[in-house]
Amino acid sequence: MEEREKTTINRDCDGVLIPSGDRITLKKGQEVIITQSLGGSYTVIVGGNLARIEGKDADALGKKPTPTGQVKARSGAKGEVDEQLIWEQLKTCYDPEIPVNIVELGLIYDLQIIPLDDRTGQRVEIKMTLTAPGCGMGPYIAEDVRQKVLSVPGVAEAEIQLVWEPLWNQNMMSEAAQLKLGML
Repeated sequence: MEEREKTTINRDCDGVLIPSGDRITLKKGQEVIITQSLGGSYTVIVGGNLARIEGKDADALGKKPTPTGQVKARSGAKGEVDEQLIWEQLKTCYDPEIPVNIVELGLIYDLQIIPLDDRTGQRVEIKMTLTAPGCGMGPYIAEDVRQKVLSVPGVAEAEIQLVWEPLWNQNMMSEAAQLKLGML
């Protein structure tokens, strides 16, 4: 969403202040401006602050709630995890302040798929970073990643590790991301 949309909260709902990560309750009747609706969550301006509202609470903004659940598997060996589906899910995760997905931002440093001994599925381990160390949104972004990876068929476990080495810089962004952000 490029254009900002003014709306009124139609029921109390939870939110998270950006960038501190502090939880807040947005009250029915509060006016907000939706600045971003990407990856199933919303970024709004409320009382001069930015806040993130999860897609499950989209109805509080007068929007359709974002469905959650497993993504559709492609054909392949039963029990195998389709790595491409994982990458597609990662591309639906966004920093709430930046309208570019975390893959294009260059925040994913490593992705490993590990078979589990009990053959109940596979474990996905991801090392990722943030655009700024100490960002209070880190746990929320990492949990968004974890939940979306767990929605991929065959993934039984997902571990997301926030790392700070190497320190992220703008050169890690894809050319498409740099173009979208007006850097090229």
